[in-house]
Amino acid sequence: MRHSTLRQLEVFEAIARLKSFTRAAEELFLTQPTVSMQVKKLTEEIGLPLFEQVGKKIYLTDAGEELYRTCLGIFDHFSRFEMIASDMKGLKSGKLRLAVVTTAKYFVPRLLGMFCQKYPGIDVALKVTNREHILERLTGNQDDLYILGQIPDAVDAVAEIFLDNQLVVLASADHPLATEKKIPIKRICDEPFIMREPGSGTRIATELFFSKHNKKLKVRMELGSNEAIKQTVAGRLGIAVLSRHTLALDAQIGQLAILDVEGFPIERHWYFAYSSGKQLSIVAQTFLSYLRQANNLLDNMTCRHMTSGHCPLLENETSIRSGGEASV
Repeated sequence: MRHSTLRQLEVFEAIARLKSFTRAAEELFLTQPTVSMQVKKLTEEIGLPLFEQVGKKIYLTDAGEELYRTCLGIFDHFSRFEMIASDMKGLKSGKLRLAVVTTAKYFVPRLLGMFCQKYPGIDVALKVTNREHILERLTGNQDDLYILGQIPDAVDAVAEIFLDNQLVVLASADHPLATEKKIPIKRICDEPFIMREPGSGTRIATELFFSKHNKKLKVRMELGSNEAIKQTVAGRLGIAVLSRHTLALDAQIGQLAILDVEGFPIERHWYFAYSSGKQLSIVAQTFLSYLRQANNLLDNMTCRHMTSGHCPLLENETSIRSGGEASV
């Protein structure tokens, strides 16, 4: 084991946690042959098999289970040392590990940009993934903080609201309903809907809203990307419910309209969360204080972004401009 590298242990831990060589390679930004080679070398060093395959599934052997527990202890000690070192340095340097659900990528990079300008010595590792994987990471305490749109009920975590999250009904700019007011809920149920994939926080909230009104949607298509949904809606294939945060502010051509539907927007919130009992570093604590100002920070940014001197997105406008996906 003395010849085993930290990288080999990281690869092993990812495979053991994700139960997949492919997903481990994707998470670590490695090729699958590289992952397999690292595990092979580690297995040879230990002299015992670490995984066994039954059908298409992989399982940990007894030796693998023991090594997995050892890895968690090693990485926990490293994390504690990093936290202590960062605290000793104050906020001049340090690292923030942040994991967010996909829809949050539309505003989190802007917040991080301002935060890193204020604290240039801080390095940020940002993971963007779906809700299911966020909950897996939260359960495994892999990051400092998590941002998601629903409280993780099934996970032992501390969660707090820090930002408003309105869900709006989108249609193409030339849709017959685009200019109508107070559209009845029953009326839009006649339209084909473009939905996020099952398990998405946006989809869960949408289905709950219509279920409370005893309405059933005509789902035409399921897509796993907000950008794909916006393009599909702009292409007149249906309407959709998405977070207002997915609407870019700097596009030049108006392709979408926010419909004025009874009961909308659905008022939701963004939460930050972290594992219960976790000792947050001074960097993470400072970023939490920063997040608590997010509503004002983003409002001010929006106003500065508008060249006309007013903020239409803050005035319940009925039409918006559709643009490209924010880079992360």
